[in-house]
Amino acid sequence: MNDRTLLVTGATGVLGREVLRRAHETGCTVRALTRRTAPPDVPGAAGTDWRTGDLTANTGLDAALIGVDTVIHCASDPRRPQHDLPALRHLLDAARRAGVRHVVNISIVGVDRVPMRYYRIKLAGEQLLAASGLGWTNLRATQFPQLLDGMLTALARLPVVPMLAGTPVQPVHPAEVADRLVTLALGQPAGHAPDFGGPEIHPATELAASWLRATHRPRRVLPLHLPGRLGTALRHGHLTTPTHPHGTTTWTDYLTTRPT
Repeated sequence: MNDRTLLVTGATGVLGREVLRRAHETGCTVRALTRRTAPPDVPGAAGTDWRTGDLTANTGLDAALIGVDTVIHCASDPRRPQHDLPALRHLLDAARRAGVRHVVNISIVGVDRVPMRYYRIKLAGEQLLAASGLGWTNLRATQFPQLLDGMLTALARLPVVPMLAGTPVQPVHPAEVADRLVTLALGQPAGHAPDFGGPEIHPATELAASWLRATHRPRRVLPLHLPGRLGTALRHGHLTTPTHPHGTTTWTDYLTTRPT
């Protein structure tokens, strides 16, 4: 039995669930933070020590962090990104009080090059972590296929599916990112870790077309040219990391196994 205690935030999300599964394989004591009064039913997370706390409201954090060696921070809300920075600040403050040795943060490839509000907030979070005085590791990953799947499901309600022209994307499976996060958490603080991307880069329009075929939706993809700095950044491939294709699960693999 490993005598370390790992705390996972965002443990009920797409990535957090995978982190819990992988963390349990290490022999560490695995703790997770939840806002719910009753422990969530997360498949594969049996044996998790669930602690009640709220990062945004800054409640329950001191109790949750007692005895914790390493935090893996997966909590984020793209729908309410204004909460992310205060939540991280509260977490880091509590981690300092608790004597946490190492905070591992998940971020996104391109946060420093793509002018989107959510990305600017993620970049500010990286900077906050680096200035925290704690041991820290930051991992940037490319987009999860589940995110792309959800976006395409919404767009497929239209007569045609609009998709950005000339924009490369590099889907990576969250289980593989989770494996890297846990490996980093068990090591020494590394600062900015190498990016983590999927095995293949696809034009967004081709990715959408393959999704439509796999889901048997009789729709046509409508390529759109996005103007301005954002469009330029996306067409330049700033969402991808061609030199770090560390994942092995392809977009086709995902489409083959996705729930129908």
